Amino acid sequence: MGKMRLFGEPGWGSAIVEAQLDWYGLEHDFERVGNLFESAEGRQRLSAVNPLAQVPTLVLADGTVLTESAAITLHLAESTASDSLVPRVGDAARLPFLRWLVFLVANVYPTYTYGDDPKRFVDGAEAQQSFRAHVDAYAKKLYSQVEAEAGAPWVLGERFSALDIYICVMTRWRPKREWFAANTPRLASIAARTEQVPKLAACWRRNQLPG
Repeated sequence: MGKMRLFGEPGWGSAIVEAQLDWYGLEHDFERVGNLFESAEGRQRLSAVNPLAQVPTLVLADGTVLTESAAITLHLAESTASDSLVPRVGDAARLPFLRWLVFLVANVYPTYTYGDDPKRFVDGAEAQQSFRAHVDAYAKKLYSQVEAEAGAPWVLGERFSALDIYICVMTRWRPKREWFAANTPRLASIAARTEQVPKLAACWRRNQLPG
């Protein structure tokens, strides 16, 4: 039985899972797919494993394919029997963790799926520009909602979790750290603090994030 294989690209959504694999000390091979918006070869190679050709895609040691970062997050916690990133059932932090995990992947993350390459969904340059602007404005609204509920020093308060890894990676994307610092200072602080977590330093370096 071989090692796990993570399909991804530095700085992309795969960094969320890569950080967790490092956190748990799980050996894996990292297979770069390139810029999936520009590389037909990368999309073709990835679509053989994940028909949506999206990252992260994790192939387990037994060949099982796992997509969707939330599913991977929960699986890694269960398979390692660890509650260090995901609160256990019965922990008071479990429900808020699940709420915000699904909120991030079901509401916020799709704003990048749609906004990164509007021409996949909308015809015409003017319509694409308007579509992108509306999606980005909606993302800011969603982030402001997370900001209003986030704890300190971590999303769940005193407890570090996978949510902090999500925030650390995603706030590197649009609308960029300057906007977060000015408009969502709690999220900006969580991201900056997560970049300083020693167990994740190597991952952040590989993904071109400070650490």
